[in-house]
Amino acid sequence: MQARMTHPVLVLPEAMQAMLALNKAIEGKAPPKAHKLAHLRASQINGCSVCVDMHARELQQAGVPNEHIFAVAAWRDTPFFNESERAVLELTEALTRLADRPDPVPDALWKEVARHYDETEIAALLISIAAINSWNRLNAAVRQMVGAKWEKAA
Repeated sequence: MQARMTHPVLVLPEAMQAMLALNKAIEGKAPPKAHKLAHLRASQINGCSVCVDMHARELQQAGVPNEHIFAVAAWRDTPFFNESERAVLELTEALTRLADRPDPVPDALWKEVARHYDETEIAALLISIAAINSWNRLNAAVRQMVGAKWEKAA
């Protein structure tokens, strides 16, 4: 398989700059592991091979044990995630699957997230989840393939 076209952010370099600026704006504003778990989970849901590969590798490089990374898709049924990580994973699923329920982010979920993160951290996590969903959608649209060619372009 190959991509349908050159990646949109490479066709429109200003878009790449905007996406990178968005990431820069939230850098260091919430725990890095929380961002990476959110990125991996959203990418799994969206079937984005490029991002699943990238974010699993980032978690590995950050020292997260492989059994934890492998279990992200089944996070509810494993002992590997603490309460704050579980809150981020649930928030990620809710924001990635907006149409799956009448109230995409129920008050109980919001309260659980707010129990673990302050307003700045929540803002950063919300933007992070929105950004990874954007990347996933761009990659899905053009059928971006995981591998060295993409990694060089990114």
